[in-house]
Formats: sequence, structure tokens, C-alpha cells
Amino acid sequence: MTAEGLNVMTERLFESALGLSPPWYVAGTEFNVQARTLTIRVDFASGTRFSLPGLGGEHAVHDTLPKRYRHLNFFQHECFLEVRVPRVRLPDGTVRQVEPPWAGKLSGFSLLFEALVVMLCQQMSFAGAARLVGESRHRVAAICQRYVELALAQADFSQVHELAIDETSRARGQSYISLAADAKQRRVLAVAEGCGLDTIAALAAELQQRGCLPGQIRSLSIDMSPAFIKGCSEQFPNARITFDKFHLLCHASTAVDKMRILEQHTERSLKGLRWPLLKDRARLTPAAAAELDALIAKMSTLRTARAWLYKEQLREILARKQINVVRAMLRHWCSCVMRSKVHPMKRVASLVREHLEGIAAWAQTRQTNGFLEALNGLFQAAKRRARGFTRMSTIRTVIFLIAGKLDFRLINPHALQPT
Repeated sequence: MTAEGLNVMTERLFESALGLSPPWYVAGTEFNVQARTLTIRVDFASGTRFSLPGLGGEHAVHDTLPKRYRHLNFFQHECFLEVRVPRVRLPDGTVRQVEPPWAGKLSGFSLLFEALVVMLCQQMSFAGAARLVGESRHRVAAICQRYVELALAQADFSQVHELAIDETSRARGQSYISLAADAKQRRVLAVAEGCGLDTIAALAAELQQRGCLPGQIRSLSIDMSPAFIKGCSEQFPNARITFDKFHLLCHASTAVDKMRILEQHTERSLKGLRWPLLKDRARLTPAAAAELDALIAKMSTLRTARAWLYKEQLREILARKQINVVRAMLRHWCSCVMRSKVHPMKRVASLVREHLEGIAAWAQTRQTNGFLEALNGLFQAAKRRARGFTRMSTIRTVIFLIAGKLDFRLINPHALQPT
């Protein structure tokens, strides 16, 4: 085979690999071993007329612009497409550029390359993905931010009726962000800075932009933060508020630990029992369970043992499904606790009395923030991998990448289906 025939065969091979169809074709290739790059020159057939989205008819080419797109690597070599991009003249005399079918949403990249970047950044930090693809961290972050904003602009939350709202730390100190999530689909819908009244208003405004009207929310799961309670009551007037069951049990566990700390100064047998007291008994080792049983046998003399029993009673009450029964049992539980000398648990009883209806609502709604706590854990892990985030825009992008379940296929056919 002649050198010319070999070149033609190579060009046809790359056309097939790139998925090019007329009028586009490969006009030549250049392989640089030293620079470890492959450059593919793409052109279009002479005399071709192009159409533009939203405009009828086909238009003659006015002139061309040279463009360079980063594509998927050719084995370990960086691959670039050098393209003569046409500009067409419209009937009104204006000149518009034609976007090639493989052009990405950020200038200088192909759709396939951007799909790879987004997939990588859902699993690792921007810096890690940048090292793999050989681009700067800032360019990689810009691709992801662009895709998140485009996907959100096309998202429709009009069928969302159950929300969960929770906060998580964005940095050391009193620096928080709050998330609103679809309680059924378990996906983040909105992100706002802070954890106060203004934050809830910002979340409601962002949801409304995506078609989720405040009046359509029927059920809402939050913790017992006064700001969250007031803000959600104002912004979502038709929502039935359920206070997160696990948040309440966390308060009860904290009370048990406080009682243990106070009592262990005089009762040496409490040393080393922190985790057996806080963990689910079914998950304890036989030795730890035996130690716990020995402690509970002393409930008549040890307040820590009574605190543990109160916590377990609260767990059993919340496992019931009859709201009237749950309401009555919670009131009785509060009366027993308030008559005891387990002072840390009395604060929990006061909390239950103050928020009785929202806690009892769990019996019917069965709605918690447990899945949102798991999503918060994913964000915290991503934050540790990246050594922290400074910009709110970066935080939004990362959260929606890992927990938004956005369908990027609407803007890039090569993107993976959300899971």
C-alpha cells in the first residue's frame, strides 16, 4: 500500500472513531512523539450550507475560524482537534458561528472530554481529576460548574412534595451551609449559605425558581433549631413539620454521656463504658454487652443506668406507628424523667414537651433526615480530599455533583445516567 493510501485509511479510521459524518471529515493528522500529542485536523466539504438552532433554512458559509478542542487521550497521548469552524451569514446580514456537533459547553473542549471530566469529579477531587486528564484544576472545576448550572436550569422540581432540610459545616468554626433535599428521591435540590431565617428564605426562593412552589410542600423534616422551625413555618405554610427522630435520639445519647461523666468521678465501674452506653446493644460484642447488663442491674443506685433506660424507652416509643399512642407515651415518659434525678435527661424531656406534635408526627410520616446526614458525610469526605473549599460556588458545584442526581444527558449525550 502506498503512503497516500495509508494516510487515507488512517483518516477514515479516525473519522469512524470520532463519529464524524458529512460534511465533516478528517483532513490530516499529526503525531508528536516528543510532546506526546496527537493532533487531528477536521474540515468540512466545500460548498456546504449550515443550519442554526432556532433558525429556519440553511445558510452559506461567510468565513471560518480556527478552533482547537481538547479531546479524549489517544492511549497515553493528549489528543486535540484542530477545526475550521464556519461562520454563516444570515438573511438579516448578521454573521453567526456554527457550533460543531462535538463542541463542548466550555470553550476548548469536546463533549466526550467534558463527560469524562464530570464523571471523574463525581468520584474524586478537582485536583485529582485534573492530574488524570492533564488539565488545570481551575479548568476542570469550570467544566463541572458549567454542567451543574446548565442541568439545574433545565431541572423541574414541580412534583416534589416532601422536603428534608439540614445544615452541615463548610469550614472550621461557626460556618455552615444548609441543604434542601427531596425526601422521596433522596437528592439535593437547593443549597444556601448559613443556617438561619435568611437561609430558609434563600432555599425556598431557589426551589421556586425550579418549579417547586412553597405551597405544594406537604411534609417537611428538620431538626429542632428555632431558626429552622420559624423559617419553615413562614416559607412553607402548608407543610406538616416532622422533627428528625435521630436528632432527638442524639440528644438523648448526649444526655446519657453527660450523666456518665458526672457520675464516674464517684463510681469507678463506669470507666471505659462510654461506647457500650452509646451504641446499639445489638451491635455490641458479648463482653461489652455483659458489662452493660451488669451496669443496668444497678439502675436503683446508678443514675447513668437510669439515663440509658430512658434513652432506650424513648427509642421504643418512637418505633410505634399509632400517633395517639406515641403522643400519650411521650407525655408519660416526660413526666417520669422530670420526677427523676437524671438532670441531663430532663433537658431532653423539656425538648420533647416543647416539640411534642412534631416529634409525634414521625409515627405517621416516617420522615427523617437520615439520608441527608449520609449525603452530608459524602460532602465532608469530598471537602477533606480537597483540603477544604473557599468559594460558595465551588461548594454548590461539589454538592450537586455528588448528591444532586442531575441528569447531564440532557446537555451531553455522552454523560452517564444518574444513580
